[in-house]
Amino acid sequence: MIKMISGFSKLTKEEKINWLAENYLNNSNTITTIKQYWNDDEKLQQLHDDFIENTISNFYLPLGVAPNFLINGEAYAIPMVTEESSVVAAASLVAKFWSTKGGFKTTVLGTTKIGQVHFMFAGDKVALENYFNKKKTALFAATTFITRNMKKRGGGILAINLFDKTDKLENYYQLHITFETKDSMGANFINSCLEAIAAEFRNNEIEIVMSILSNYIPSCLVRAEVSCKIEELGVENPQKFAEKFQQAVKIAEIEPYRAVTHNKGIMNGVDAVVLATGNDFRAVEAGVHSYAACSGSYTSLSHCSIDNGVFKFWLELPLALGTVGGITALHPLAKLSLEMLQKPSAKELMQIIAAAGLAQNFAALKALTTKGIQHGHMKMHLQNILNQLGATQTEKEKITTFFEGKTVSHAAVVSKFEEINSI
Repeated sequence: MIKMISGFSKLTKEEKINWLAENYLNNSNTITTIKQYWNDDEKLQQLHDDFIENTISNFYLPLGVAPNFLINGEAYAIPMVTEESSVVAAASLVAKFWSTKGGFKTTVLGTTKIGQVHFMFAGDKVALENYFNKKKTALFAATTFITRNMKKRGGGILAINLFDKTDKLENYYQLHITFETKDSMGANFINSCLEAIAAEFRNNEIEIVMSILSNYIPSCLVRAEVSCKIEELGVENPQKFAEKFQQAVKIAEIEPYRAVTHNKGIMNGVDAVVLATGNDFRAVEAGVHSYAACSGSYTSLSHCSIDNGVFKFWLELPLALGTVGGITALHPLAKLSLEMLQKPSAKELMQIIAAAGLAQNFAALKALTTKGIQHGHMKMHLQNILNQLGATQTEKEKITTFFEGKTVSHAAVVSKFEEINSI
């Protein structure tokens, strides 16, 4: 039976839920489940309802804190939103480890963002170039009412260029525009500017296809690194560990199958802070992974060197972030997270997030090249398994005690749980 509906958006929240329960949700407890995640504060719930369309409830993820990050000499407790076991614990342990060795050194390498007006033109190329050059001043002027406040903060449009792309697609050109958006992520600002520029640029021979920012931002870049003498790495046989760690990184540099998972580990830390601060993790993910493939082959975002007895580990990430506007100014926990970080500028937040990503990558590589990734991960995952099994608090305590010093696996936990319940 086809279950379609007209005017769903016009229904009240209660009516939407009842329709879903009647047509798509067979469990009698579904309405209760949906409503139990509503906020008791009606004003706060309405704020959440207004973030998107057709809201029926809230979807919660844990908000944790990774303390002891030392970044450029400043101490941070970093908020992290994630559902994955061991991410926060790993970041915390690595942060404390490197805090005794000078901490994380970070540098913003650039903050330029990109927007494009894509258009088709079948006429003479020289005529188009002449038209663009005559129009250029007017293109800047067309955005004056949009850029006024941004210019006061030191931002705005940096350059407008005409790019010929006809070698890749017949009659295809673009206006390639660079922006500085300061503490704003800038998506709405950039898109508004692009549409105003497109309206000014079009004529009877120019067909505007679309005007949109790009999430590929290779010039909006931050670097984070850690380093110490090899003997200070705090492991048995530190020279062997350093060499094996470097080999693991080099494998990720040349093997795309490994690089994807390697970089995913970095993003475990990056996305967690991006989410906590109300930033756009989809844009960040798209930008980071496209940057990882900019050489034509997908490769590692982090790198490692061993020179003159010194171990150095670093990464460079493109990060388009904001600390003002959007959800960062509306979501109570996003505002709290930014306050926890001492109300950073966008540049400062870039550096904090890069450090979190590097910490996460170091933790993963250390585990992989020593005990293996599952040893720590499954230990943290133990409580999730016990909750899935419906274990009581007493059963949880018994099983947790049993697995101290042992490698946790799902099968082993189930076996122990069944053993306890058979007694």
